[in-house]
Amino acid sequence: MLSGCGRQARVLRDSLRWRSNRIDRSSRFVSGFRYGYWEREARGLKLLKEWLSPEQVAQYDAKSYFEVTGCHSGKRYRISHGTSMNIHELDGAGRPLAGWCFAPQAHLVAGDVMLAQKIALESDERGALAVANRFSVPTGRQNTLLDYRTSY
Repeated sequence: MLSGCGRQARVLRDSLRWRSNRIDRSSRFVSGFRYGYWEREARGLKLLKEWLSPEQVAQYDAKSYFEVTGCHSGKRYRISHGTSMNIHELDGAGRPLAGWCFAPQAHLVAGDVMLAQKIALESDERGALAVANRFSVPTGRQNTLLDYRTSY
C-alpha cells in the first residue's frame, strides 16, 4: 500500500506522462536527480499550493499557471508550470509583454522554483528582475511595417 505522498506522486506522474513539455528534461543530466523525482515533484506542488490564494490554486489547476502582482510596480506576472523561462509580464488586457527568467541556483522541482519566483516577485520585485534574464515573447500583433511594405 502506498503512503499519501506516494499516491500523490503516482497521480502526478500519470497526469504528466503524456505532457512531455511539463517535465524539465535537463534534469536527466544531474546525478541522482531522477531517483524519487515524482515524490519530490508531488511535495513541491503541495507546498506551492499551500502558499497560493484560493484564486491562484483554481487558476493553476485549470491552466497550469497562476498570476501574481509585483510589490513595487504593481505589474502582473504569469508564472507557468516549469523551472525556467516560465514568467511572463502581462499588459492590462492580460497579454504577455515580455518574458523573465530567474530561478534558484539549486536543482529544484518545478513547484519549489515557482514558489521561489512567486515570493521574489511579491516581496522584492526589483531585486528579482535585476538578476533576471529578459526574453521576447510572441505578442500576436501584426508587424505593421511588413504590412505597409507588401501593400503597395
